[in-house]
Amino acid sequence: MAVEIITRSAQETEALGKRLGQRLRGDEMIALFGGLGMGKTAFVRGLAEGMGIDQNEISSPTFAIVHEHEGKSGQMLYHFDMYRVESWDDLYSTGFFDYLGRGVVVTEWSENIEGALPEQRIDIEIAAPTHDDTRVFQISGIDLPQTSHTKAI
Repeated sequence: MAVEIITRSAQETEALGKRLGQRLRGDEMIALFGGLGMGKTAFVRGLAEGMGIDQNEISSPTFAIVHEHEGKSGQMLYHFDMYRVESWDDLYSTGFFDYLGRGVVVTEWSENIEGALPEQRIDIEIAAPTHDDTRVFQISGIDLPQTSHTKAI
């Protein structure tokens, strides 16, 4: 079952990420879907904070392809940006498959590698229905407690 969560600012997007980060075991694959400016990196900053990683270390790995971060408990976060990945050769060159199961793997621009994503994963689709900072997150693959901003879909 999926849930829909609405955030109305970058701070709320980060808080949502933090909430999810606190629930992780440490071996999850999280696939982020959504266009430019949807708040993917802000979400990952919050996720990192929830895992005990300094969120100030988090930036978009657009040019590096992957950033590695270690949490206070030794838990690893591997943050990928698949924007420039256009082929299987490109994907293999990132080392993506070597990271799976070694920590939390988060991919921005997952739509570019959808055919290569593992079946067991958390999918997060992000949309902006208005021209302000409102974002609609559709999250599947993990149970999240209901809040005033959450509804099952």
